[in-house]
Amino acid sequence: MQQAAVYGVGDASYQAAGGIEGLRRLVTDFYRLMDERPEAHALRQLHGESMTLASDKLACFLSGWLGGPRLFSERYGSIAIPAFHAQWPISEQLSQSWLDCMAQAIALQPYAPEFAEYLLAQLRVPAQRIVQASRNRHAS
Repeated sequence: MQQAAVYGVGDASYQAAGGIEGLRRLVTDFYRLMDERPEAHALRQLHGESMTLASDKLACFLSGWLGGPRLFSERYGSIAIPAFHAQWPISEQLSQSWLDCMAQAIALQPYAPEFAEYLLAQLRVPAQRIVQASRNRHAS
């Protein structure tokens, strides 16, 4: 009898996401949706023309964040997510657009429903912190 994975413990979340290849598929779908969805236009405008670097950074970040190899710090150094994003005025609307694109990308993956729900819930935490950090920095 196999015991269910406890997401957030060890590398269970990373494994549930399909490892780095699964995360790269998620990120590819995420940025494709951002490109395609008219309601994500303002969010897409914050990114450069090419999404190659952003895609690699997000996949590498998610790898370590989900308990897998810490690829982001190996390739790009350390990062404080809210502080990094505070350089742009990130509103609730932009944050929600990001989460909507991510929710659609997650739905396209072969994830267990429990993991898909867990992952989106976990992603809401840094999304809210980014909005708060932006609000604090851009308040005058």
